[in-house]
Order: sequence, then C-alpha cells, then structure tokens
Amino acid sequence: MAVIANNLTKIYRLKGRIFKTAVNDISFSIPTGEIAAFIGPNGAGKSTTIKMLTGILTPDGGSVSINNLSFPKGRKKIMLRIGTVFGQKSVLCWDIPVLDTLKLFKDMYGVPDGVYKQNMEMFSDILGLDEFINQAPRLLSLGQRMKADLAASLLHNPDVLFLDEPTIGIDVLSKERIRNFILAVNKERKTTIILTTHDVSDIETLCEKMLIIDKGNLLYDGTLTELKAMYKTTDLEEIIKKIYLNGMPEDYGRQKGAVNA
Repeated sequence: MAVIANNLTKIYRLKGRIFKTAVNDISFSIPTGEIAAFIGPNGAGKSTTIKMLTGILTPDGGSVSINNLSFPKGRKKIMLRIGTVFGQKSVLCWDIPVLDTLKLFKDMYGVPDGVYKQNMEMFSDILGLDEFINQAPRLLSLGQRMKADLAASLLHNPDVLFLDEPTIGIDVLSKERIRNFILAVNKERKTTIILTTHDVSDIETLCEKMLIIDKGNLLYDGTLTELKAMYKTTDLEEIIKKIYLNGMPEDYGRQKGAVNA
C-alpha cells in the first residue's frame, strides 16, 4: 500500500475546556498507483486529514505510513517522495517568473537535468505551461496558477500526490486540461493520487476508489462502482447528497463486516 492511515485522530482546543474532534479514529489504505477521491461536506475533516497525511499536522492519535515510511522518523524521506497541491494556497514565488520557481524546486529536490528537461516538456505538452512560464504568478489567472502549482508538485517525480481541491474556481477548459494531466501522470508514472474535491465530474473522470468523511468520521471506504450499485443509480451527485443528509444505509456496516470476514 502506498498510503496507510491507522486510527487517525485530531482534536482542536477551541477555548478553555472546549474541544472539537476534527478527525475521529479513521483508518484506510490507498494501493500503489490508484487515484482515490476523499470527499465530504465543508468542515468534514478532509483538509485536516490531508495535512496529517503530509506531515503538516501531527495527529493526536494514530499513525501515517507513506510507502512504508512513517512520521516523524521518516519525515525527510517522505517529503522527498510526495507532492502536494492545495487549491487555495500556492507554493509559487509570487513576484518572480514561474520558470524561476521551478528552477528553485529543481535545486531543492536535486532533480537531474535529464529528468527536469523531460518533465518540463510534459508540462508544456499537456498543461500548456510554456504559454505563461515567463510570467510571475501574480499576473496569472487562477487556472494558470493551478497548472504551475501542479508542475511544481510533480517536478521531482513523487510517488504519492495529494491534491486538495485542485479545480476549485477554474473554467471548464482548464479543468479538462488538468484532469487529462492527472490521468497521464497516473498512467505513465503509476503515481498514487489522493484527491479532495466538491466537483462530481472530477470524481467521475479520475477516480475509482472513494473515501467519504463527515463530522470527522469515515462513512464509506470502497469503489465508485460499489457505491452506485448500493444506491441502484448512476447519479453520483444524488448519491452524495443522500449520504451528506442521511449518512450511509443502516445495513452498510453489516455488509462491509460480512465482506471483510
């Protein structure tokens, strides 16, 4: 397994003796080379979980394993083997050309010249990076910045890529280009990808495995096909609405237990 979360828990102290459990004892695994959707309503615990998986936050309970490496002992090696994109928080240097930021990342990660050249050609071919690579991020559209962020996150050929709402606020054509790029990276490099999104089209186009979280609890861990079969419909948006409003069917836990047994 590329990613294993074991009994992950995160509790925030709000004020005085008031505490909030953001993530409540959740466990799951993502096989190598798979694209998994990690979804839930606003405030469900998605971003908190992603931050624990990437080492930004320390869990109050449980553990994380990335390709058989664990925090905190394996932090440095893990950082060299993962890539992250947070849709609303760019890693780009705001006032210098995108190309200069990518050269900086090349030096930081020790990317060989040949690998750098090959990746830059891929970024230009699929993302159209060459169209704006000499401009500063502050002059770019949201879609262009997201493409540049994707390039920065994949420059060092990570084994695992975390994408937190990568298509938020982006036009239809840019979304299609980004989705095609994600599929190409997954197919060619067998990169394991965990995607959080509110866009059903992202899930339908990219993912087979699905994880659904709400109020810090993991409600569903399975495939998109199984979920549609359970609800006897192909309308994923309608299924998700029902889960957010009513939770999973009462017999889901029993069915899952029977399968695991």
